[in-house]
Amino acid sequence: MSRQSSRDTAPEVAVRRLLHAEGLRYRVNVLVPGMPRRTIDIVFPKAKIAIFMDGCFWHGCPEHATQPKSNAEWWRAKLDKNMARDVETTEHLRAAGWSVHRFWEHESAQDVAHRIATGMAKSRATAPHSDEIRQPRRSG
Repeated sequence: MSRQSSRDTAPEVAVRRLLHAEGLRYRVNVLVPGMPRRTIDIVFPKAKIAIFMDGCFWHGCPEHATQPKSNAEWWRAKLDKNMARDVETTEHLRAAGWSVHRFWEHESAQDVAHRIATGMAKSRATAPHSDEIRQPRRSG
C-alpha cells in the first residue's frame, strides 16, 4: 500500500492540466478544515468548492471495484472504512458551507474538467456582486 500514490495520480493531473488550460486557478492537496490527515485533491478556496478524484478500488466504485480474495475480511473492513471516511468528509465539508464534488478515476478527464468549469461559471454567475452587498450611505 505504501507504493500506491495518494496524490498527483494520473487522472488528477490530467484534470488539473485541463482546468489550468481553461484559466481556472486552484490549490491542490489542501487539508480538510477541522479534520486532521484528510486532504482535498483540488480546491477552489474562495468559492468553497472541493473536488475529490476517487480511485475505483480504494473508494468502492460500483462499476470497477474488485474484492481481493487473499485476506478478504481485512480488505473488506479496510475498504468499508475508506468509504465511510469519504461520507464523513463530504458531510463535514457540506455542513461548513462547501460544495463537494466527487469523480471516479475512470471518468474522462475532459468530461470531469468540463463539469467543474461549468460549475465554476455557474457559481460565479450566482455570486452576489460587491455593489449588491454594500448599502449606499445616505447623506443627511
